[in-house]
Amino acid sequence: MDLDQAGSRIRRRGLMLVISSPSGAGKSTIARNLLEHDQGLELSVSVTTRARRASEIDGVHYHFINKREFDRLKDSDALLEWAEVHGNFYGTPREPAEIAMAQGRDMLFDIDWQGAVQLNEKMRADIISVFILPPSMAELKARLKRRAEDSDATIEKRLTNARVEIEHWREYDFVVINDDLDRAYSEVKSIVTAERLRRDRRPGLFDFVTRLLDEKL
Repeated sequence: MDLDQAGSRIRRRGLMLVISSPSGAGKSTIARNLLEHDQGLELSVSVTTRARRASEIDGVHYHFINKREFDRLKDSDALLEWAEVHGNFYGTPREPAEIAMAQGRDMLFDIDWQGAVQLNEKMRADIISVFILPPSMAELKARLKRRAEDSDATIEKRLTNARVEIEHWREYDFVVINDDLDRAYSEVKSIVTAERLRRDRRPGLFDFVTRLLDEKL
């Protein structure tokens, strides 16, 4: 929310910040930094059928569920988007996102290009999409190896899929090359700041300007 001179809040509809990248390009690190330093952003926690990694917490990084529960959510239209990635299923719960938008709260979506396409189809006016590119494929491979969470076969599969994912960079509003994490984070932060100030996202400006023009000097 923005503040006018009297300290009252200017009404604003929330925005949906979508960040995508191939696995290992840095979207999750950038997303984590945004959440740590921007109190106005909250994470949309996806559901997934993927097994939990040792570094992950259920309900914080993902809601880890089985395939039967995932199918139940999908079939009942309780997911805004869903996708199959590397043999596992991911989805965005509908209700928390719709409540946040209506209340003027901003949500961050750490999702792949398939999910971004579906969100664009359903809620285009609310979305700002950012695609994170690695500086090179060699560096992407090195990052996946340094992460030490996947087997060599899985890493090769992720690199193969990365080429397919990168082909979709044109579908995003903004593209950031993550050759330096601090700079990439700063660029994404600047995008969020600018988008929050867009006139068409701030319907409360109509009332503010009316009061401004009616003010007696």
